[in-house]
Amino acid sequence: MKKTYYSLVICILIVFSTKAQDIKDQENPLSEARFNYFKETILVFNEYLDTDNGSFNTTNLRVLHPIGNRSWNLRTDIPLISTNTAAVNKSGIGDVAVAISYIPYLSAKNGFAIRTKITSNSASDSNFGSGKWVLSTALVYGHYLSNDKKLLWMATVENQSSFAGSSTRSTINTSVFENTLLYSFGKNWVGTNMALRYNATSKGFPNSTFIEYGRKFTPNSMFYIHPSLGFGYQKAYNSGMELGLVILY
Repeated sequence: MKKTYYSLVICILIVFSTKAQDIKDQENPLSEARFNYFKETILVFNEYLDTDNGSFNTTNLRVLHPIGNRSWNLRTDIPLISTNTAAVNKSGIGDVAVAISYIPYLSAKNGFAIRTKITSNSASDSNFGSGKWVLSTALVYGHYLSNDKKLLWMATVENQSSFAGSSTRSTINTSVFENTLLYSFGKNWVGTNMALRYNATSKGFPNSTFIEYGRKFTPNSMFYIHPSLGFGYQKAYNSGMELGLVILY
């Protein structure tokens, strides 16, 4: 019975993978510039967060590189963090993360990807990282809500769990359900996002929401800005501001 089940799953993935390969170069939810899965991508963003204990500023370099038939891609995040709190006022490298995504299904209007990410315990200072190695697994779904493909919905379900690291730091076990709506017009887009989180370790809900405006300089370069708010019991921050530059090549 198990062999039959696994064979069926493998066959379905092969069919889905073939579907993804056939349409990957066409317009589809996962080829949208803001969430691109198929081109080499450089994303540089700066995020400022105000918390009850001071401020944190993160400048992050993200590089995405498709591999194979472009149904797979690799992603690396290298954050530089600055803090301004009562205890710490300095800068350093945060926890570097590496992720791999696979796209088992894609059509002109729908698509989903599976992502696995490992965040290393590599921060140059304990204040700049979690002190843990963290495994994050996610399912990403994209769907055009309008026939003209101007309204896009992206949803992500993710679990973040620590599996190694400092015994003096809290275990990480967080579930995330994130929804984003983007409306495109001309060279511009506006969007809104809400991320609902449950921290099983602290029994808290560090949720967040943002609104976003973005504009393309060229078909392959763009910037965005989004102010955000944290909310919920044991929220991670009060308010924030993120600025980003995206380059596809």
